Amino acid sequence: MNSKYYLAVITTFVIYGLFSLPLKAIDKYSSLDILLYRLMMACIVILLISFVFRQKITLKNAIKFKKLPNNQRRKLLIVNIVSSVMLAVNWYLFIYVMNRVSVNATALAYMLCPIINTFLAYIFLKEKLSQLQWWAIALSSLSCALLGYGNLGETVYAFSIGLFFAIYLVLQKDNNRLDRFFVLTFQILVATLMLLPLIYFMDTTHEKSSYFFGIVLIIAVVFTIIPMFLNIFALNGLSSSTAGIFIYLNPILSFLLAIFYFKEQMSDTKIIAYSIVFFSVLMFNSKLILQLINKKTA
Repeated sequence: MNSKYYLAVITTFVIYGLFSLPLKAIDKYSSLDILLYRLMMACIVILLISFVFRQKITLKNAIKFKKLPNNQRRKLLIVNIVSSVMLAVNWYLFIYVMNRVSVNATALAYMLCPIINTFLAYIFLKEKLSQLQWWAIALSSLSCALLGYGNLGETVYAFSIGLFFAIYLVLQKDNNRLDRFFVLTFQILVATLMLLPLIYFMDTTHEKSSYFFGIVLIIAVVFTIIPMFLNIFALNGLSSSTAGIFIYLNPILSFLLAIFYFKEQMSDTKIIAYSIVFFSVLMFNSKLILQLINKKTA
């Protein structure tokens, strides 16, 4: 019975879909400050989990990595260091766009991300695309062109968020030699160490209160570590493609919050463009959606 894995993956993307709530609560602070404190707190928490609760697994994977041939070890290091950069840039852009541009733009980013991811996999990993998927890519490109007319900056931001995360996902395709949580710990540690020097460029005009640190701690634990852990757990019982379908819970919830909670304005052009994106997503994933429905009704 895979119900616990479905529950885990659904919870993951519901949490991500609600991410705008804590982020908007501290939107007066700079995006860099939020990113750095999020990374530092997440790094501390994930290292504690790795070396206190998962000590044996961590040690086992460290030994396994050390025993790999030099060329494989070098390749694994490069892939995960680049992954750390992609993750850090994606997180920064997401925070900046959420708090300085619009919630809708971040929702659009994660609506487009799986399509961008598959397109990159087609180019770099030689994965095949069906004719229907090519039509979906054409439709999503049309929606971006529509959004770009009069909203070019917002569209570029949304595409950039989706692109950096899509690159990160492509890099993870064959990044399965070691335990996923061990790899994630390494990536967050490297991202933190790389960005730590930027602490000298933090904004000092807004004093960091206990409220700020409390919200960032919630972001680091509830909106970073927990969903990542749940997603890793879900992948133990579900295929990547099946789990990937549920990613769309994230942008759907973000769109709903943007419109009904944050009262963001939606022009006729945006409504048409977002509708096209949503239709292209259904078209792109139609085969997987049908397989999932048939599997649940069987």
